[in-house]
Order: sequence, then structure tokens, then C-alpha cells
Amino acid sequence: MELRTRPRRLRMHPRLRDLVRETRLSPDDFLLPLFVRHGRDQRVPISSMPGHAQLSVDRLLPEIREIESLGIPGVILFGIPEHKDATGSDAWADNGIVQQALGAIREAGTTLLLAADVCLCEFTDHGHCGVVREIGGRTDVDNDSTLELLVRESVSFARAGADLVAPSGMMDGMIAAIRDGLDQAGFSHLPIMSYAAKYASGFYGPFREAAESTPQFGDRRSYQMDPANANEALRETALDVAEGADVLMVKPAISYLDVIRRVKQAHPDVPLAAYNVSGEYAMVKAAAERGWIDEQRVTLEILTSLKRAGADLLITYHAKDACRWLATD
Repeated sequence: MELRTRPRRLRMHPRLRDLVRETRLSPDDFLLPLFVRHGRDQRVPISSMPGHAQLSVDRLLPEIREIESLGIPGVILFGIPEHKDATGSDAWADNGIVQQALGAIREAGTTLLLAADVCLCEFTDHGHCGVVREIGGRTDVDNDSTLELLVRESVSFARAGADLVAPSGMMDGMIAAIRDGLDQAGFSHLPIMSYAAKYASGFYGPFREAAESTPQFGDRRSYQMDPANANEALRETALDVAEGADVLMVKPAISYLDVIRRVKQAHPDVPLAAYNVSGEYAMVKAAAERGWIDEQRVTLEILTSLKRAGADLLITYHAKDACRWLATD
């Protein structure tokens, strides 16, 4: 007997496939990370992330104009200061590198959303995400002392022109502390995007080069999450929602599609970001350079999978390429 139900019928014509497509990808989905460094006329290529570079503030504006022209709605800034110290004091200095970048971009009249990553690892001489002390017989990041500095950093970025702050240090109570600090400083309107489920991942390697933030001792497993845990991500995100997070994030992305799905199901009314991190980007680039994969097809498939899993916005180093491909698709 002939089958009356044939799923292939909806796949036979390319326009029909487009019409019934369940998940759609567009430039509106993307935030692009940018790395800002000290100095003038600096464009320092990041060897492990082809197509990306550290940029001095005076080299930022052409990049910003290109990003605007591609339809990307915003960027997230990471800073590499000239001088680092034990507490990362450049992170909240009035003339800090991120503050300079925010001011220059703002002065140029951009319409982009300007997000600023709030962490100390790029600014400390030891490469950890906070104040380091002897705790319980071992050297570790002191949670509560670090909270005070993250608040100062967040308020400083807000004053410099950030539209959104994105704390990434995975300190307990950081969202509540930053929310209180922003409110008291007159920035109750400023949203917080929390790196709520950030895993202690091997996929961050190229970022450590890009941000010059490799820990000088130990690792970050005492404050970032165990990759084996998913229920813990639900606890972390629930805490951050209760503390006032406006947007949640799962990081990395590709190996955590199940976590993205579960977080979205647990918090359907809270926007969810997925951070398609440096190692994920580098793997695609390396395989494409060797001719092993079709870069365009694989990249768009990965980004679509993140949306399909439940992400509302995608932080990705592929953003510019993806926009160009989508425009010609």
C-alpha cells in the first residue's frame, strides 16, 4: 500500500524547504567579541584565531563601521592593559583600556549595542579572575573580596558608556552585588548578562592568547563549572535569575547543547545567550584551511544548532563571516 504520509514531500523544492524551516538564523542573532589593547596604530593578529586581532583604540572605528555595515547589532569588549597588577586595577580605572574604547566608540556615534565583559583575568598579573589569597592551605580566588572589585569594574564601564555588563568570573553572589552597585550608582536601567553556566573548559585555549589571560599557576576549576555537570547549571542559572540577571549565558556552546536546552526550558522567559567560544571557532578554521570541511556550511550548521537548542542570541567569532554568507544564501 502506498504511504499517504511522506515527509520527503516537504523537502523536494528548495523554496518549500525554506518556507517550512523551523529555525532561522540572521545577523540580528549575533554579538561579536572584540579585543582592545594598549598603544597606538596596533593591529596584532591572534595566531590561533584567524581573522581576529587585538586592536588599539585608534584602530577600532573602522572595525566598528564594518560591523555596523554587516548588520551585527552589537559587540562585547575585552581589554588588554599595558600594566597588570595583583588586583587588576586597570579594570576600573577611569582611563582603563576598556573605558577608553567605550568612550571612543560612543563619541563616534555608533548605534551598536556596547557590552563589556566584567572579569579581572585580563587585568591581573597572575591571570586569575579575582583577588588571590591563601585559603584553606592553598592559593585560590577570594570570593567576597573579588565581588567588591567586580562592582567597581561594572560601575566604571557603565560610566564610560557600556549598554550592558557581562560578568564572567563565576563568583558566588556576583549578580546581586553588581545589581546593587549599579542601582546605587544611578544605573538601575543597565542590564546584566550573566555568564551563569560557564564551564572549566579546554575550549578556551585561543582566548587565553587573545586576552593574554593564561593563569600563571593552577587553573580555574574552583570557580568555573565541572563539564560533567548539567543539574548544577540549573542551580547556577536559577540563583542568577533570583539575583537580578536580565540575560543568562551558557559557555561554551557546541558541547553544551543539552545544557542550553535545559536552561531555556527552566527559564523560558529569560533571554539566553550561547557563547560559541574561541576553541570552537579555531577548530572549524583549522579544518577548513586543510580542506577537510566546508567552512560556510559547517559554521552555519553549528550556529543554527545553537538557536535550535534554545539560545536567543549568539556570541560568536564567526559573526562577520556568517553575515556575509547569510546575505548571499
